[in-house]
Amino acid sequence: MSHENDKSKRSGWLWVPSLYYAEGIPYIIVMMASVAMYKMLGVSNAKFAFWTSLLYLPWVVKPLWSPVVEVISRKRNWIVFAQFLIGILFFLIAFSLNLSIFFTVTIIIFWFMAFSSATHDIAADGFYMLGLTEKKQSFFVGIRSTFYRFAMMTGQGLLLILVGLIETNTGLPSQDIPVISNPEQQIEQKIKINARHNIKVQNGDLRIISVPDTIYISTQKAKPAYIDSMITKARQINIKNGHIEKIKKKKNNSENPKKQAGLDKFELFIKNTFGEHLEKRAAAGNIGFVYLHLSKPPKKRNIGVNFGREKGNQSISLVHGEHFKFNQDNWNQPAIAVIQLHPNLNKKTKAVFISRAGNTELAWSVVFIFMGILFLLLCLYHRFILPYPRSDQSRNKEKNANFIAEFIDTFKTFFKKDNIGLFVAFLLLFRLSESQLVKLAQPFLLDAQEAGGLALTASEVGIAYGTVGIIMLTLGGLIGGFLASKFGLRKLLLWMTLAINIPNAVYIYMAYLQPDSFLTINFCVGLEQFGYGFGFAAYMLTQIYIAEGEYKTAHFALTTAFMALGMMIPGMWTGWLQELIGYKHFFIWVMICIIPIFAILPMIIKKIDPEFGLKEE
Repeated sequence: MSHENDKSKRSGWLWVPSLYYAEGIPYIIVMMASVAMYKMLGVSNAKFAFWTSLLYLPWVVKPLWSPVVEVISRKRNWIVFAQFLIGILFFLIAFSLNLSIFFTVTIIIFWFMAFSSATHDIAADGFYMLGLTEKKQSFFVGIRSTFYRFAMMTGQGLLLILVGLIETNTGLPSQDIPVISNPEQQIEQKIKINARHNIKVQNGDLRIISVPDTIYISTQKAKPAYIDSMITKARQINIKNGHIEKIKKKKNNSENPKKQAGLDKFELFIKNTFGEHLEKRAAAGNIGFVYLHLSKPPKKRNIGVNFGREKGNQSISLVHGEHFKFNQDNWNQPAIAVIQLHPNLNKKTKAVFISRAGNTELAWSVVFIFMGILFLLLCLYHRFILPYPRSDQSRNKEKNANFIAEFIDTFKTFFKKDNIGLFVAFLLLFRLSESQLVKLAQPFLLDAQEAGGLALTASEVGIAYGTVGIIMLTLGGLIGGFLASKFGLRKLLLWMTLAINIPNAVYIYMAYLQPDSFLTINFCVGLEQFGYGFGFAAYMLTQIYIAEGEYKTAHFALTTAFMALGMMIPGMWTGWLQELIGYKHFFIWVMICIIPIFAILPMIIKKIDPEFGLKEE
């Protein structure tokens, strides 16, 4: 009997930190790290933004699924089973990344992981209340939050840093290619692809070879027709040799061709009206060519080569050739990258371009194998360490009938609350701006400068967004919580709403100026994340305020479902919109999206009790 008592009252220090670290990891990887992974593997913004946003669905329906967790088996068993399943799913993702249909397969696996993670959340949060006394629950609330933050830092920071290190050390050596604008250079250069068909195997390790070593481009203006024809010819050669994929035109398989035509016209309207446009000129900046090939055939895998500006004058930019694919069939067929000068550039200046060929698939596979091992170890650890609270029991039939009746009643009482429509609108709109920014923040940092991004490496994104950003987010949350307890939610709601939305403007600054300084980028990301952490405290307090009364726990779960819905729906269109209008105008749109929440905010503030949130003396 005493042995059983020991098992039912194990110290929270033995299991609370590890349990909430395990709770945070799959959520962060499914919602955040997956976005960076797909971007690095060449998936389009529109495609991964839509499908990864749909992964919020298990958290949206979590309140509907929670009764099953309550009724069937113990919460302890659900925790152990969910961690085991998540570990297996990590292994499946690792072994799926080299498949030709890796996107479809991994999205399906991520969906199962999202569902398992949401189930784990339900069981872990319920078990927390059963495994600890009320006093200890209050004591450990800060501990669980801290280790959840550590999970965020792992998923958004450490894993990306590890991916970057593995990618750098397992791929081919990178190669710098200086590009110099020269007023004395000949005006027009021709593509000399035919002179380079007889490439022979070279000794030594596999490497990228670029011809020429240094590129000189005339600053004299050229005819637009010539520029267009050379870019088109380079693209056609790259497609023919298998270095890039041919852009497939949309097939009109719709049962309603008029509807499909209407959608195409709508996209064209969005692009022409709100997209970034180049001015039409009588003359254009001149171009130069870089020919890239491998020194010998790769043995087992395809080689992806990324090419773009590393540093230097931004008036020298890449107009074609951000990513090339090489294999055993086309290693000796040069891929052509086209670099163009801005038409106003009339002096000698320099930019440095770089070709990289990291083994991205291997890097992510290693990371997911590591996470799989970690989760199996966590599963094993919790199998023996989690306590056995007497109250953690599956329900009998009589209790089940009562529970189902109570479950239905929770929905009725929630939607009968005073001003519930207004508060639901708040839950959906408070993060309307942030929900779109967060989906493309990491892709923006990773994207080539010519595509409007900042061209950071995976490790640099891990430092900026996943380490510095998480530290600032945590600091903002702590300060926000402290001030809310001192002044109350009503007095701070306006300032916190400003804090979570206004700093998003730093992305407009970065999109337009594309700073090379890593310190500046870290400052901008840190500022935005600090504001997010500070402002999100208001959201959580509002959730608690809405949930007050009978069925407090169930009603809080419903507010989290609306939160997930408010993140899912806007996130689905972000990639599609960004590809139509570009990063610069997309981030302006993100700022426009703060208008709805500020339109209803005065009404919300009036409905909140002035005393709510104040710390009791």
